[in-house]
Amino acid sequence: MDRANAIGWFDLYVDDMDRASAFYEAVFQHLLEPIGDPTGETLMRGFSANMNAYGAAGALVKSPHARPGPGGTMVYFSVSDCAVEQARVAAAGGTVLRPKFSIGQFGWVTVCIDTEGNMFGLNSMR
Repeated sequence: MDRANAIGWFDLYVDDMDRASAFYEAVFQHLLEPIGDPTGETLMRGFSANMNAYGAAGALVKSPHARPGPGGTMVYFSVSDCAVEQARVAAAGGTVLRPKFSIGQFGWVTVCIDTEGNMFGLNSMR
């Protein structure tokens, strides 16, 4: 049996769900979908996901048990060309920390901060 990828899911913690959703929807040009929480403690909106494809699915999460902020886990979103989404970050209320740069055979990366203070990356092969 094949081993699963190391990451099976991710949560990006937020203080303001509407503001964070608007930011990511503007950057990626795709609506985030509400996800039901069986505990009733958190509010979640999921990124689009194909559970049979390579990579991990995830959601924005507002929870009384966790806070957003830089210096923690870094999530890299796979995109076709990170310069495209990078161009939308500032207009959506975020900050580009490091514009598109080469990581050799692994493609290109842009490092940003969202409206909640979370650092995230954009990764593309062109």
